[in-house]
Amino acid sequence: MTGSGARPLRSRRRRNQLLIKAVLALIVFVGLFPFLFMLATSFKTNQQYYESWWLPTLPLHLENYTRAWEQIRPYFVTSVIVAAAAIVGAVVLCSLAAFVFARYEFFGRKVLFGLVAALLMVPGISSLIPMFVLMRDLGLLNTRAVLVIPHIVGGAVLGTLLMKTFVEQLPQELFDAARVDGAGGPRMFVSIMLPLSLPILGTIALVTVIGVWNDFFWPLLTVTENELRTVSAGLQFFQTQNATEYGPLFAGYAIASVPLLLLFVLLSKYFLAGLQGGLPGVGGNR
Repeated sequence: MTGSGARPLRSRRRRNQLLIKAVLALIVFVGLFPFLFMLATSFKTNQQYYESWWLPTLPLHLENYTRAWEQIRPYFVTSVIVAAAAIVGAVVLCSLAAFVFARYEFFGRKVLFGLVAALLMVPGISSLIPMFVLMRDLGLLNTRAVLVIPHIVGGAVLGTLLMKTFVEQLPQELFDAARVDGAGGPRMFVSIMLPLSLPILGTIALVTVIGVWNDFFWPLLTVTENELRTVSAGLQFFQTQNATEYGPLFAGYAIASVPLLLLFVLLSKYFLAGLQGGLPGVGGNR
């Protein structure tokens, strides 16, 4: 191709790239606009909001965050406690179950794993009433345990499927060498499987936290004490108390979104690696 013919081609490619970048930038802006609007409004008074509802204004009213934190702090603390307990419970259960399913042969293994996988097909709403009745009969209503247990179960089901698939891809030679050195099942679980499964564990942890933070109906149904409400349910009452004050209201929403943003930044490497099947270079057949 001559130089004169290559120039129009390069020019056309540049135009196409600029068009693609413009479209992507527009998509990003549309996706981020609600969050930017939330942040801008969280620093305003009602007067500033009505005068310029979509542009940032000065002065910034940082006291909105102080007022919001004082009201949502109990919800925030409860959500952190519930999320931490749910992560620990789900990770312990799914990692143990996945290790047993992937590395041990026993009667009924495929049937049991099929039943675990079938739980993903059950709509959450169909188990709502039975779960509520069970929690009521156990006397767990209005406790943090009633908020933790469903997330442990839900996280363990998805986590078992992800972990089993990953553990089956680990080279069998690692476990054979460990057995030759005298390592038993618990030692192989702690020293081999868990360190190599960090991407999957990070994915499970992040999914569990998102589930706890976004769960609205279950805390609303099972908890009536204000200090035991999670962020999602507590913000509904916070919104009622601040319906006419937009600054503190949006400041509360902004504070509630910070933990998820931080967790995603910290765990994004493991989350993305977990979606891709684990750490690069780790793989093989049993």
